[in-house]
Amino acid sequence: MLLILLGVLLLHLIILILLIVSTAASAWSVGEGRNTDLWYSCLTSKDGYHYRSNELNWIQAVQALMILSVLFCFFSLIAFLFQLFKLVKGGRFFFTAIFQVFASVFVMCAAIIYTVMSPDDSAHTQFGYAYVLAWVAFPLTLISGLIYIILRKKD
Repeated sequence: MLLILLGVLLLHLIILILLIVSTAASAWSVGEGRNTDLWYSCLTSKDGYHYRSNELNWIQAVQALMILSVLFCFFSLIAFLFQLFKLVKGGRFFFTAIFQVFASVFVMCAAIIYTVMSPDDSAHTQFGYAYVLAWVAFPLTLISGLIYIILRKKD
């Protein structure tokens, strides 16, 4: 049982790191000397670096959803640790599971909005690693939430 709990905790920490890196990294779309993330759009030219903040409505929705996914994942980690010590024998981790499922829904919605609304400035622009990390975090977070639903506390 201890190995299962450590495995679930490790999976949860990996998911949290993936979500934080995906939210903070500057590579949601890359190409031709240009990096675009959730916060800024940077262009590299002969004159140096030029950046502008992303103030579009849809990108602000993606920003909010990614921040919510990080927060809900963090709160579910805190809830898991609290329930681990306070939950009665045989109890299930429903509260933790609900927060994890919400985190997965938020990251899925953010990635879908970015996929649909991202501008196609040129044929050489492609999605970056932060975008891929968001899509990798989605199924892992959902699986983690489902594991928390099934998991029971035993002595």
